[in-house]
Amino acid sequence: MSLVFAGVCSHAPGITARAEMADPKVRDPFYRSLEGMREQLEAAHPDALMVVAAEHFGNFFMNNMPAFAVGMADYYEGPIEDPHWLKIEHRRIPGNAELSRRLITGLLDTVDVAYAEEWKFDHGISVPLHFLTPRYDLAIIPANINCQGPPLTPLHRAWAFGEAIRRAADALPERIALIGTGGISHWPATPDSGRINEAWDSDFLDRWSRNDRAAMTSYTNEETYRDGGQGGFEIRTFLSVAAAARGKGEVQFYAPIPIFAVGCTVGVMSIV
Repeated sequence: MSLVFAGVCSHAPGITARAEMADPKVRDPFYRSLEGMREQLEAAHPDALMVVAAEHFGNFFMNNMPAFAVGMADYYEGPIEDPHWLKIEHRRIPGNAELSRRLITGLLDTVDVAYAEEWKFDHGISVPLHFLTPRYDLAIIPANINCQGPPLTPLHRAWAFGEAIRRAADALPERIALIGTGGISHWPATPDSGRINEAWDSDFLDRWSRNDRAAMTSYTNEETYRDGGQGGFEIRTFLSVAAAARGKGEVQFYAPIPIFAVGCTVGVMSIV
């Protein structure tokens, strides 16, 4: 069929783990925006949801760190974190190995991707799914862009990955939805945890909303690390969605929520 939905959202573990500690005046509108995204996703009637995330050394480590990886299994497990801490129950999440195989085959026409027949979801995928597919009745195709272990995947290659997703999805008879999940600015697991650069986030989201490829791919890693923290490297997932969708983006929610340790974002992009 084609790509039928494209959006982005944040995935920090504090979004669920520290929910009761957040100011409800900003937390509740954020949750409502995620609920609105769920409704939009369901209205698109996808057969599968591809989640492009940033792996946090749960499955890939420095002995094998692919630039891109896509899951190819009939089910996945997660979260890997303590479910009592993350406040998300550990479960099996449905996949579709045969559909993933066909999608990966299409991706390989233009982008080299690894595949994984086993994948344990960390908060990077589990937190978005908790809000967007709470019944866990939609097949998930997980994907990873290396935003963690230098040398990082170059931004222009993250863009090319998104273009490849679009070509592969459009060649399938199934309806494919796409979510990119990551930062934006944050300094996880450091003394600066909770710091958020609202100005940097606003500038990036403006570039994303305009789907300005040149502007989004112009960041250097040094600039991103300085202004957005090591968590800012996850802009790669947002770039891939922009490249796949080709349209303009609508930021439906953004606010810095320090107890969640990230600039919390919900955005949907038109598909052109």
